[in-house]
Amino acid sequence: MKPAAARISRSLKLLSGLALGLLLLAGCTTTPRHEPNNRWGATERIIIPAQIISNFFVITCSGSDGTTHHFIIDTGSTATLISPALAQRYRQKTPANEPLAKIKVRSANGGEIALEPVRLRRLPLGATVLENVPALLFDFADLSAHLGVVIDGLIGFPVFNDVLLTLDYPKAQLTIAPLPLITAAPPSSPRSSTLNFSHEHPTPLISLQMGNESFIAQIDTGSDGSLNLNPSGLHPRFVNEPRAGTLISSLQGDRQQLSGRLNQNVLLGDHLIERPIIDLSEQLSSIGGEFLRHFTLTFDQHHHQVTFVRDTLGPVTMEPRRSTGLSFSRGPTTWRVLTVIPNTPAEQFSVKAGDLCIRINGELVKDWDFIRYAALIKSTAKITYTFLAGPKEIDLELPVFELVP
Repeated sequence: MKPAAARISRSLKLLSGLALGLLLLAGCTTTPRHEPNNRWGATERIIIPAQIISNFFVITCSGSDGTTHHFIIDTGSTATLISPALAQRYRQKTPANEPLAKIKVRSANGGEIALEPVRLRRLPLGATVLENVPALLFDFADLSAHLGVVIDGLIGFPVFNDVLLTLDYPKAQLTIAPLPLITAAPPSSPRSSTLNFSHEHPTPLISLQMGNESFIAQIDTGSDGSLNLNPSGLHPRFVNEPRAGTLISSLQGDRQQLSGRLNQNVLLGDHLIERPIIDLSEQLSSIGGEFLRHFTLTFDQHHHQVTFVRDTLGPVTMEPRRSTGLSFSRGPTTWRVLTVIPNTPAEQFSVKAGDLCIRINGELVKDWDFIRYAALIKSTAKITYTFLAGPKEIDLELPVFELVP
């Protein structure tokens, strides 16, 4: 059974770098384009703490009543999605005789799902409040279970049309600042590069250079992936040829992801990304959190510019993707195997799709949040999984290997 999030995802990544699967809502939604018509409740610079979970940029906001909310910032989405529970607290009331028609949300693969629109009278974000926010209702239960954090919403790119938006991945913080009255020239620094993005598209599209070829890619902070590359018209060369990875699910069905490492460098403005890991795609090329986490990004939608800043000099290098060959869908008490990656050591064992894992290295799966499990995959040579087999429990020790060296 697929998680509900699968029905609305663009690429629905299964955390291919860590082989910890969940069909994810990732950089996905487009609705009929409209101006958000919202107002910010503050005119000062606001800093909001964040967490980088599975390469997603998740901000943490405390309400005046002591509650805490978590939102994914998604520059690849034109829509803002809100959980029904949060909408119940902040939505404007609609007259009973004026029900709002559902809005069809389209994935990049062309599929559609109808979601209920709401308008929030206010949405607290740290020390500021966003007022009069159009949104769509979406159930984040599966995504929350996977990440180990209750996700209350996904905030789309148009919400930040009238402010400077900065996503600082290295420091894990988001900054919202008023637009300057006079636009200063971009800073001249080997650590900084300012690029123009398309003003005709509702999400940021920039030009990248791969070898001597240029291509357009979307900046997609709502994706956990690296460089999702559509090779059409290009001639990528690989040091590690694309191989089958975890499942990718869309509204058109499931398919195996193909991941590899380029034998070419990629230029992002003046920043050089050395032989990055890429995931082949039939859709618009995009750069996600695995690629972006090396940078601080500042978006100025009025001037259609984005600035990439690094704390250090030199090329960006990407670590190998490690895996045990298994993809999981996480639950509170069990992790269900979604797929056994072909041509990996895991194929030699008895585990198969649908099997239920209840322990990792002897500890119940409920004690393994995403961050802890990711650290384990990164650091250890072997992992012991305990699976249910009828009334019995079976321990399997699987090696951790470099899925993409």
